[in-house]
Amino acid sequence: MRMKLITLSIMIKKYLFLLLSVILSACSGGHMDKPLIGISCGVTNGVTSQLGDSYIEAVTLAGGVPVIIPTVRNDEEAARVVAAFDGIIFSGGEDVQPSYYSEAVLNETVKWNIIRDVSDIALARAALAQKKPILGICRGSQLMNVAMGGTLYQDIPTQLPDAVRHSRGASHMIGLDHSGFLYRIYGSDSLMVNSFHHQGVKDPAPSIKIVARSADGFVEAFESGNVWGVQFHPEKMIQSGDHSWVPLFSEWMKGM
Repeated sequence: MRMKLITLSIMIKKYLFLLLSVILSACSGGHMDKPLIGISCGVTNGVTSQLGDSYIEAVTLAGGVPVIIPTVRNDEEAARVVAAFDGIIFSGGEDVQPSYYSEAVLNETVKWNIIRDVSDIALARAALAQKKPILGICRGSQLMNVAMGGTLYQDIPTQLPDAVRHSRGASHMIGLDHSGFLYRIYGSDSLMVNSFHHQGVKDPAPSIKIVARSADGFVEAFESGNVWGVQFHPEKMIQSGDHSWVPLFSEWMKGM
């Protein structure tokens, strides 16, 4: 049974890369008026690549062409894949393995997927090296902080017991820095956001500028050149009917 699953996994990955090659080949045949946006995905049991439709909807409404990136195995694959896109979105999902920021596992709440970690770290390194515009969402923002040299709170309730509720289904206000991308887009001192995480930025990477925090001081958004990170899920709010978050994606894609 295990051999069948491994074989199926290889077949699915070959199919996904073939599909990606066909799409990119078709796009390269003529002028692309819309930016081609690669979106990282999750993987279940090493067999099934998956991504919520909300990311596809957000990119499409913002004027981009979304393409799901299947997991890659190494830096060479990542470099080839990333080179084909105008921008990369790192989506939400599992925790980032603590070894990537030189920490031991804190407790049993910390759960990661090694296949996805290997893939996302390789894609992040490639995207940074190629200076591609990057948007990190939830796990994606945490991943980018780690990839650029930062660390994470592994479990907010344990490490920050007095923090506002950041878990699944929560919502709270965030305060915006007037020099950051969220203020430039929305022109407001604060925004209401959703919350679906138990980890987040602890030590920001050296190049990162924090541009939004919640009332407890928790990092909710940052930027570093053409890298944007948001701890919340704007694509979920769009899917729920709040299209005021579409400009976040369209502004990020502007100029691609």
